[in-house]
Amino acid sequence: MSIILTGSIAYDYLMSFPGYFKDHILPEHLDSISLSFLVDDMVRQPGGVAANIAYTLGLLCEKPRLVATAGVDFGEYREMLEDAGVDTSGVKIIESKFTASFFVNTDLSNAQIASFYAGAMADAGLISMKDLRLTADDLVMISPNAPDAMIQYALECQELSIPYIFDPSQQIVRLDEDSLRAGIQGAIALFANGYEFELLQKHARLTAEEIMNSVDFSVITLGEEGSVVYQGSELLGEVGIFPPTIIKDPTGVGDAYRAGFFKGYLHEFDLVLCAQMGTLAATYCLEEPGPQSQCFLMKDFVTRFRSQFDDKGVLDIFLKEE
Repeated sequence: MSIILTGSIAYDYLMSFPGYFKDHILPEHLDSISLSFLVDDMVRQPGGVAANIAYTLGLLCEKPRLVATAGVDFGEYREMLEDAGVDTSGVKIIESKFTASFFVNTDLSNAQIASFYAGAMADAGLISMKDLRLTADDLVMISPNAPDAMIQYALECQELSIPYIFDPSQQIVRLDEDSLRAGIQGAIALFANGYEFELLQKHARLTAEEIMNSVDFSVITLGEEGSVVYQGSELLGEVGIFPPTIIKDPTGVGDAYRAGFFKGYLHEFDLVLCAQMGTLAATYCLEEPGPQSQCFLMKDFVTRFRSQFDDKGVLDIFLKEE
């Protein structure tokens, strides 16, 4: 099984605010809110959901295929991803635009305020799953992207009988009811965080049970409370977080979780074990600034995993991969 990652490629502009956003918000004036935050520092990091997942999968000794649009400024970024083991042959360059940009400000409680400029991502619909020579042995991840492209990919995968995982995340509010239902009902799996799962129910006009019974399995991440895995509407397991040694930046933690999960899933591991791998991959990301700063060897990943979870020797297969 090989994995094709669709979604955003972006540059992340990460800022740190030396206070708490909540102290500057007046609930009685939300209808006329006007805020400005003086930040201590700013760095530019490579990011984007699909690229973040691809990067961590590369660290995990996989070779994911990144299929997305990027701008004329992608050259250095492409080299970095390829050095990490990512296949970037599916990236389409939009010559008239810059790569998408994500601007995020994080306060002392790790609360975030963010804005996203689509740039080349807006042209993601120019890519078609029909041109990729996919087979039923491939797995497509549909993560946040240009809304029209996300649904296009879902419908094309359905037409081609290609399994896909649906992760609408930040784009739930940009997709209409019919599009959300179409994306869910053809997917083998759904990923969302707890808040997004509530939004999905509201905007798709489906109950939690209806959504979960539409896919083979669902993974709901819950921040500091860990994650839960369902098969249909049956709870398979609850997985706590992997304790970090230090917390530097939450940006991209969910993407790293997905990469860790997919590493196990590609090897047909038990879904709860996949989630445990996901939570460790997320912690590696949390301990470094930005979504693609973490670095580890597979043997170190396995050793650290076993300090918290019991894989019953299953992960021994990874010790031969490096």
